[in-house]
Amino acid sequence: MEQSLSYQARRALLQQTVPQYREASPSHKKTLLDAFVAATGYHRTYARWLLNHAEEVQQTLQRPRPPQYGPEVQHALFLVWHAANRICAKRLIPFLPILIESLERHEHLQISEKCRRQLLAMSAATADRLLASQRKLGQRGLSTTRAGTLLKQQIPIRTFEEWKETRPGFLEADLVAHCGTDIEGGYLYTLTLTDVATGWTECLPLLYRSQETVLAALQQARLLFPFPILGIDTDSGGEFINEAVIAYCEQAHMTFTRGRPYLKNDQCFVEQKNGAIVRQVVGYDRLVGEHAYRQLTELYRALRLYVNCFQPSMKLLSKQRDGKKVRYVYDPAKTPLQRLFLSGVLPANKQQELTGVAQALDPIRLLRQLEQLQQAVFRCAIGCAPFVSSPLSDPLHVFSVAQCTAGSLPEVRNAPVPPAGLETLYREQERRKRILGWRRTHKDPFEGEWEQIFSWLQANPERSGGDIFRELQRRSPGRYQPLQIRTLQRGMRKIRTYLLESVEEQWQAEVIHGSSSPPVPSTENSARSPDH
Repeated sequence: MEQSLSYQARRALLQQTVPQYREASPSHKKTLLDAFVAATGYHRTYARWLLNHAEEVQQTLQRPRPPQYGPEVQHALFLVWHAANRICAKRLIPFLPILIESLERHEHLQISEKCRRQLLAMSAATADRLLASQRKLGQRGLSTTRAGTLLKQQIPIRTFEEWKETRPGFLEADLVAHCGTDIEGGYLYTLTLTDVATGWTECLPLLYRSQETVLAALQQARLLFPFPILGIDTDSGGEFINEAVIAYCEQAHMTFTRGRPYLKNDQCFVEQKNGAIVRQVVGYDRLVGEHAYRQLTELYRALRLYVNCFQPSMKLLSKQRDGKKVRYVYDPAKTPLQRLFLSGVLPANKQQELTGVAQALDPIRLLRQLEQLQQAVFRCAIGCAPFVSSPLSDPLHVFSVAQCTAGSLPEVRNAPVPPAGLETLYREQERRKRILGWRRTHKDPFEGEWEQIFSWLQANPERSGGDIFRELQRRSPGRYQPLQIRTLQRGMRKIRTYLLESVEEQWQAEVIHGSSSPPVPSTENSARSPDH
């Protein structure tokens, strides 16, 4: 039967019929159902469901709300998120007032009062939803370093006072090996020191692992930390458990404890920093030699300022168990510098000095220098990509604090958001290294030439395999045989895949930021390429 009643009339009839239908006998229900179907034109099964589930029927049509956050708010959010090195929204949102003030002070951001109110009122869930289009996750490397549950059943070695995790000055220490994929031979290490109460972290490079280098690094660390070191907790490695370090801690009146043997997760705070700071920024390459040591030192000089002043983190307050479910409760995200100020252990002059340093630093300029220093460390890695310059020919890139303060570099207000972060740059470097790292079953006839081939394709992606092969034959007469062109084409296919992905990622970023119109692919070049 065709429906003759309007939607509102059918809903009104439903509300009148429901009380009678639910109190009626089975035979009378059949009569009421027949009458309801005849009046509304509903299918009998659907009509029966409506009479039994009237409370679940949507009474009004919900229209979607207009978007609350416009392009100005989204662009400002993208900018401050990149300035904070793409941290999660739960860490970013509590830090927004300080970060926005810093970016405005250094003239990187100029927003209206309405935009400011919307940014500061934004929830972490909304920020994560708006940032979803900007996140580009890649594969993570393998590591023997993992964060774990805090066990804290240390074996005291020398105690001058009890271990107090709520007081700044008690550190956890650990070594990170920059050995690449092979632990044989010599390579650099990083000594990571993390304060349990505030999260303040210092990283110092070591030329090799020994008690002498660890002792020298501890002496340097006492000058870097803005508060006295009261205690240190390490693993059971011989570089820590030795007479020299014990005597030094006794002389400096530092509590010295160690974790249980073969249980590295006893130092969970420093293990987490190993992954979040050292591995994320430096990566898993093999670093060897004095040049790499000096370059890593310059990177850590910049990294300590950025991490301790502009990287907020959350601390676990409690765990609530409900059967198999565990609910974790965290405090609002704060930077190590903020936690240090809240602890009240600093004298007034020291706190004023640190406040002046934090206000003078420009987070965007500092992050830019960090990216340059990170690339310099990548060039020092053993087994780096063939198109990366040799570490012997690359000069030492020195960190300059003056370039991180206002007035040293020209900037454009509300400039397009840079597409890369520290972790992204490392993953990009790893992806570029894997382009030409496919498994060879025989000697590569083009060994030593892939750097040149990559530069040719980067400048002119439309060049064919035959064109490049003839160019190589002219450069090295008699070296290449005609059948070897297939090996060249396989390598070119990998390079082209990488270049194509890079162009697509850049295009997506330009469309989001509105800085240019989408590029139009050339059908002529695509048709001329014989390798696709």
